[in-house]
Amino acid sequence: MNKSELVDAIATSADISKAAAGRALDGAIEAIKNALKNGEEVSLVGFGAFTVDERAARAGRNPSTGEAITIKAAKVPKFRAGKGLKDAVN
Repeated sequence: MNKSELVDAIATSADISKAAAGRALDGAIEAIKNALKNGEEVSLVGFGAFTVDERAARAGRNPSTGEAITIKAAKVPKFRAGKGLKDAVN
């Protein structure tokens, strides 16, 4: 399912226009991004939780030359599925 199919599903489920569903989806995604950027956790009961994890700097290799390189530390978004989502999938 891509974004436009998700917007169609939201519009049908909530009985709203596709334009309103698109704005609502964009707003929800932007709110999650801003919360994660500020170091907050976004928890949706029954669905899951979005968090930010720290990845330490590490040594690696350039695959084309085999040269040793340093991969810098980074913050990475993570998602943990909740029980409701796991049960719905299984």
